[in-house]
Amino acid sequence: MTTRDDRITHLKSEIGKRILLLDGAMGTMIQGYKLGEAEYRGERFKDFDQDLKGNNDLLSLTQPDIIQAIHKAYFDAGADIAETNTFNSTTISQADYAMEHLVDELNFESARLARAAADAAEAETPGRVCYVAGVLGPTNRTASISPDVNDPGFRNVTFDELRETYKAATIALVKGGSDLILIETVFDTLNAKAAAFAVDEAFAELGFELPIMISGTITDKSGRTLSGQTPEAFWYSMQHVRPFSVGFNCALGADEMRPHVEDLSRVADCLVSAHPNAGLPNEFGEYDETPEMMAAVIAEFARSGLVNIVGGCCGTTPDHIRAFKEQIDSVEPRTLPDIAPSLRLSGLEPFVAAS
Repeated sequence: MTTRDDRITHLKSEIGKRILLLDGAMGTMIQGYKLGEAEYRGERFKDFDQDLKGNNDLLSLTQPDIIQAIHKAYFDAGADIAETNTFNSTTISQADYAMEHLVDELNFESARLARAAADAAEAETPGRVCYVAGVLGPTNRTASISPDVNDPGFRNVTFDELRETYKAATIALVKGGSDLILIETVFDTLNAKAAAFAVDEAFAELGFELPIMISGTITDKSGRTLSGQTPEAFWYSMQHVRPFSVGFNCALGADEMRPHVEDLSRVADCLVSAHPNAGLPNEFGEYDETPEMMAAVIAEFARSGLVNIVGGCCGTTPDHIRAFKEQIDSVEPRTLPDIAPSLRLSGLEPFVAAS
């Protein structure tokens, strides 16, 4: 069993040698178990006075064997990094289920389950090193946009509210065994800034730092985040964090995501990640791209020198991750570009001062 310091040292060495593989969708795999209300509740919450079905993060407490089995399936498929089952493990998101009081436990236990699966995978293959990315999801609120079209100045969440819940989540994720912190599915850059600020506060309290991954989402074919930024502007807004990696996930399939990943790859002086959906949802809300279809596109990402980390989001399975691995194993990772110093600003569009 490796220590966290050993894993981080190994990670920073390994990332220069090959493209690393993130896991795939958690929700898609959970759906395959066809769990009902009773399974979501478990024995502990059998008398809870609110419906709990759909609270996938709660399964880390009520169905831990299922969550750990999903992590194992992804490690068996060749994933290097497992994402914790914590996409909604903030007080803001858990308020929908009246379970705000469980946030610390949800994050800790989810990280512990992922770490246990990683340790088991390492034990099965001596010399293998597996990592856990503690996930901070976007919440169901946006700090930049009013939810009321008649009151553009209204906000239903504040920066400090986001910061406080993200800090608590981060501390629990780290204590549970996370090796990295992944701020993912960013649709509002101000939410991500609150998360990054909170992570920094958490690290200061813990007395050490972990690598930070940031992954935004382009919400439609406009090529912009929900808060209106282009990929380049998004990067300039988050560059101050000095993340381990920046990238995109969710919302789009690999084909549709490609130009946006290319934009990031051109301007980011850190690693670039991509974990797209298995295509766009069909009329039944399902995803149609097979492992072979997606792997062909991911292979082109790799051969074109666009990525350092790849994986899957909604609709992807261990079979997708296994197919990705077959395509990327022999491909060199993206080389970081040499970016000349310049004044770079961002609003909805990027601005780079002439040198």
